[in-house]
Amino acid sequence: MRFGVTLGAAGEGRDPRGMATLAALAESSGWDGVFLEDYLVYQGRSELPTYDPWVSLAAMATATDRVRLGLTVTPVPRRKPWELAAQTVALDHLSGGRLILGVGAGDATEPGFAAVGEPLEPRVRAELLDEGLAILDALWTGEPVHHRGRHFRVDGLRLAARPVQRPRIPIWVGGDLLVAGVRRRLTRWDGACVYKGPPGAGEPLTPHDVRDIVELVGRARGSADGFDVKISHTEDDGLLAALTEAGATWCNRWLPPAPLDETRRAITRGPRARRPGRLPPVAAP
Repeated sequence: MRFGVTLGAAGEGRDPRGMATLAALAESSGWDGVFLEDYLVYQGRSELPTYDPWVSLAAMATATDRVRLGLTVTPVPRRKPWELAAQTVALDHLSGGRLILGVGAGDATEPGFAAVGEPLEPRVRAELLDEGLAILDALWTGEPVHHRGRHFRVDGLRLAARPVQRPRIPIWVGGDLLVAGVRRRLTRWDGACVYKGPPGAGEPLTPHDVRDIVELVGRARGSADGFDVKISHTEDDGLLAALTEAGATWCNRWLPPAPLDETRRAITRGPRARRPGRLPPVAAP
């Protein structure tokens, strides 16, 4: 099990410079990963200063050496796949191959969609997500890409810069585990950062859910080896052990916007399971 902390680049001390400082603190405090949420306006809170997660990740990459860095999740339907490909390759190089890309269809109720004319229909956003991921994966190969789809056209575009990681930057699928399209997507990509239920009201995964994901991927591929399953932070050591046994590989604690001292204290405490008297420490990646 690896342990990550999830932050929004929003609020006091969470501009790109502040996020770099927090990421360095997380690395020195024993965390294995630092993940950002991707909002234009953090959870619709217009009074809260929100900063671009990609610029923030770049600052975090230069301030750290070991922790994995990523988005959980970025709403692919409101991004151009070729621009996303270029951004992720640059970040993978800047971080020395430490990037993880969490992806989802996005929340149609948040201002990044509703206020700027982005598609709101679930079917259309799902199509944009799947088509965008196919283009992204193809562009990462460094070969010319030819694509004719419902929403995008690519005529021989080649991005010569390739990710550091092989065969690609890991793609973790987000969304509602109960949705058929999300379950299908899990069998295609590299990890799960899903929940159960609608955005904002989702429930954390249970050991049964984790086994379900591992078995789903195993049936589709013949093996679930190398597939990551992220679960939510829990204070219950027994539950954490059961989730680990079921096949979970990452446990992430979400820290909502709060006074900077409070955020720093939470990060400095490190992962619960690695504190004295808890589960045995896990080797750093």
